Amino acid sequence: MTRLDRSVAERFAAMTLGHVGREYPNVLMHVLNGPEDARTPAELHPIFYGSFDWHSCVHGWWQLLRLIRHYPDLDAAPAIRARADAMFVADKVAGELAYLERPGAAGFERPYGWAWMLALHDEASRHDAGWAEVLEPLALVFARRFADFLPRLTYPLRVGTHFNSGFALTLAWDWAERRDPGLRERIAVAAQGWFGQDRACQAWEPGGDEFLSPALCEALLMSRVLDKASFRTWFDAFLPHVGAGEPATLFTPAIVSDRTDGKIAHLDGLNLTRAWCWRVIAAKLGPAHPVAARAEATAEAHLAASLPHLGNDYMGEHWLATFALLALEAG
Repeated sequence: MTRLDRSVAERFAAMTLGHVGREYPNVLMHVLNGPEDARTPAELHPIFYGSFDWHSCVHGWWQLLRLIRHYPDLDAAPAIRARADAMFVADKVAGELAYLERPGAAGFERPYGWAWMLALHDEASRHDAGWAEVLEPLALVFARRFADFLPRLTYPLRVGTHFNSGFALTLAWDWAERRDPGLRERIAVAAQGWFGQDRACQAWEPGGDEFLSPALCEALLMSRVLDKASFRTWFDAFLPHVGAGEPATLFTPAIVSDRTDGKIAHLDGLNLTRAWCWRVIAAKLGPAHPVAARAEATAEAHLAASLPHLGNDYMGEHWLATFALLALEAG
C-alpha cells in the first residue's frame, strides 16, 4: 500500500513552500465595483495571494502545516514555521476579513474555499504556535456562511469541480466536529435530504475538467454523517454492483492528455481524490465488504497514474500535492 513517508513529505513540502508566496500567474475571483478595485492579488489578499488562486493557497498552507505535524523535523520545517509566523498575524487576517465584507463578496469562494479555510483552521489548532487563534475569525466567518447558506441551497451541486457539495461539506463536518454542533446538524440534514434516497448511481464521470468524483464525494460525505451500519445500507443501495467492479468508470483511472492545460490537468486531481475516497469509504465499510479489496487496488492504480506527475507543470504543481496527501494519509 502506497503511504506517506518522509521522502514524499520532503518533496511535497519543498514544492508547496515554493508557491504559497508566488503571486503570479494568478487567477482572481474578484468583483470590481469601481476602478479603485483594480488591485494586485497581494493587495487584495494579504495572506492568500499565492499558488495561482486563493483557495489553492489556503489548502497549500493546510498541506504544509499537516506535513510538519507528521514530520516536525522536515528540512523545510523551519522555513514553513517562519513563514507561517510572518503571515498568520492579526493585521493580515484583518485584510482578508475586510475583503470578505466588500460588496459582491458574499459568495466569494463558495463552497470550496470556505471548506478549505475551515480545514486550515482545524489543522492550525493542532499546533502549539498561536496560528489557530489568529485564523479563527476567518474560520468563523465561513462557518456562519455555511450555516446561512445550507437552508437556502434547495438542490446539491453534483459537479466534479469546485462547487461540489459533498466535498465541501465533508471538510466542514470535520471542522465542526469539535466546535459547532449546530453546523454539523445542518450538514447532516442537508446530506440526508439531498442524498439519503439516492439509488443505483450511474456514475457518469469523469467530465473533461473534473478533479472530484461526484459519486464518491457524495458517498464520502454520507460516510461522515451516518454510523457504520447505516452507511453500509445506504452505500449498498447507492452503488449496488461495486463488488463486481461496476460502474467500471469508478475503478478506472482518468487519462490526462495534456498536463500543461489547467483544466485537463484537473483529471490528475480526480485520480488522487478517488484514491482518497475509496480508502476512506472502504475503511468505513470494513474489510468484509465485497468492495474492500477492489477499493484498495483501485486506489493504488489511481495513485500510480498521477502521483509521478505532480510537478510536471505549474498547472498541477500549485495544488495536486494537497490531494495526494489526502490519499496517502488515508493509506
